[in-house]
Amino acid sequence: MDWTLAIAGLLVILYILHPWFTIQTFQKVIGITFFLELFYLTGHYLMAWPFPTPLILVQLFVVSGLGVVLGVVFSRIWPLPLEKGFERIIRTFLIVIPSLGLGMGLQVLLQGTQPTQAIYLLFALAAWLGSGRFVREAKEVPVQHKRVEGIT
Repeated sequence: MDWTLAIAGLLVILYILHPWFTIQTFQKVIGITFFLELFYLTGHYLMAWPFPTPLILVQLFVVSGLGVVLGVVFSRIWPLPLEKGFERIIRTFLIVIPSLGLGMGLQVLLQGTQPTQAIYLLFALAAWLGSGRFVREAKEVPVQHKRVEGIT
């Protein structure tokens, strides 16, 4: 519990102070967290999953917040290309594979040996959703003015 609250506090301070994380990014984190809370609450009533306690809700906030941070940093390094294609596929693989590994470490840190949520998958999902923050700008094509002679 101490780790969860400490990481949540550091995460809020990071979102307040760092210029890459705007209010839209924080809204994305809150939206992902709200969706995950509804998902686990629905799972409790439909599939008899454990009821999401307040600690679980804070853990979901931490996981989605850290995932979006990873995605935003990745998107700052390699912005999302404008055109759909092979580069976007490779970019997705390069964000998902390390985020799964980091998510497994985060799951062990937050929930120990008896996890009740798939933290590593939620972390990878949040990282992928956050990786669309920065989009590559379109290249400006210089306009060439041709001079037509002979026409009056």
